[in-house]
Amino acid sequence: MSLRLGDIAPNFKANTSLGEIDFYEYLGDGWGILFSHPADFTPVCTTELGKTALLKDEFAKRNTKVLAVSVDPVDKHLSWINDINETQNCDVTFPIIADENRTVANLYDMIHPNASETFTVRSLFIIGPDKKIKLIITYPASTGRNFHEVLRVLDSLQLTAQYSVATPADWKDGEDVIVTAAVPTADIPARFPKGHKIIKPYLRTTPQPNK
Repeated sequence: MSLRLGDIAPNFKANTSLGEIDFYEYLGDGWGILFSHPADFTPVCTTELGKTALLKDEFAKRNTKVLAVSVDPVDKHLSWINDINETQNCDVTFPIIADENRTVANLYDMIHPNASETFTVRSLFIIGPDKKIKLIITYPASTGRNFHEVLRVLDSLQLTAQYSVATPADWKDGEDVIVTAAVPTADIPARFPKGHKIIKPYLRTTPQPNK
């Protein structure tokens, strides 16, 4: 059965480029991003892992650990990491799972037979501190992911987990947000003292509360 938003992310133990890990122990009490790659030594994957490495400080600011998955073995990962660091001018310090038996790929439904019977698609899961799945994005193998969008969504997830707000289309960190319907209009001034606008009775905005 496919995983859905709100489901508990399955735990697993796996061998990685940094040794054996327990997924839950690796995440600790923070946020996590688990993302898959069709194979090592492929061009799009090389750029994706490089971009993730270059965004290391951005993920750290958000208390988020990243973890990649590929069906190739550890020795191949280690050799590939050298290529990634060289070509993308980065330093890959996060683990890459050696999922040779496709254990993780099957747990997270990363293999889509109509796309490929053997390789994972570009699945990405954001997992909250409660170990529940907060976001699922799936790209085809031919299209590299937009990791600035991943950061944008992570900002939204962390904000809306803390406050009774939602983020509008194309929202970026620092912009106005929407007050959820669960908050009566009369309660907005006390809940959101920075002010608010009533555009429609169902559409109320306020400055981002944690800025």
